[in-house]
Amino acid sequence: MKKSINKISERRAAYIFILPAVVLLAAFLIYPSLQTVRYAFTDYNIMRPDRIVFCGLNNFTELLKDEDFWIAVKNTLYFTVLVVPFQTVLALALALLISSRRKGVSIFRAAYFSPQVTSMVVVAILWTVMYNSSPDSGLLNALLVKLGLEPCGFLNDPKTAMNSIIFMSAWQGAGYQMMIFLAGLQGISREQYEAASIDGAGKIQSFFYVTLPGLKSVIQYVVMITVIQAMKLFTQPYVMTKGGPQNSTRTLVYYIYEQGFQKRNFGYACAVAAVFFVIVISLSLGMKKIIKAE
Repeated sequence: MKKSINKISERRAAYIFILPAVVLLAAFLIYPSLQTVRYAFTDYNIMRPDRIVFCGLNNFTELLKDEDFWIAVKNTLYFTVLVVPFQTVLALALALLISSRRKGVSIFRAAYFSPQVTSMVVVAILWTVMYNSSPDSGLLNALLVKLGLEPCGFLNDPKTAMNSIIFMSAWQGAGYQMMIFLAGLQGISREQYEAASIDGAGKIQSFFYVTLPGLKSVIQYVVMITVIQAMKLFTQPYVMTKGGPQNSTRTLVYYIYEQGFQKRNFGYACAVAAVFFVIVISLSLGMKKIIKAE
């Protein structure tokens, strides 16, 4: 009898502890998500909240014909496909560099991680100044001119704008993945490296036959979270290019913001958000199946 009472009291205590999290989750995630789906089927203008007209699948039909929407999809996928491997490899390289226990390595750990704790808005503004097309005010172009090369358009050229954002985003985000890889490297037994060394394996062979297999689950996790973060790209285009030039950096999240809060077409923005949700979930499930198959 005493045991059953203790179990009931423990269960009540558990419910009490998780209740705040459940309430916050319902208030700020579940309810807004359901409202988004609801408004996706309406002709809702945010400036006229009292007038919500049900329009069925009109928003989704218009979305399929919308050229700007497909440009945003293409830009988002392009960013994701390039930034994920680049950022993952960069993070792993940094983790390998700082994994030793030499004196002063903690300074480099802090330096490599510092962009991650810096506001993305601040980082984006700093890189916008560095990418400035004028050799007089743009640091990178001034360097190119000093080397005898032609200045680059960077953010002003449709061919280089997204690639410039990709490079900056990988630089800023690699610190977080670096710390995850560092924890994974510390979990690999030193005995495995000693055994590989006895068998005549060099540093490169040890990396491919000991380090990479030992980091397999960590790499899968890093790739998964990096893909999700990349799909949500918004701050960099918003601060640095406003989706330009010529829509070359307009992403899905930026397009949702543009339709909902700039053009006040809230119902259509919710339809785009619902499609975006389906795309992200499909990618996540597809990656999960690939990882399980391996």
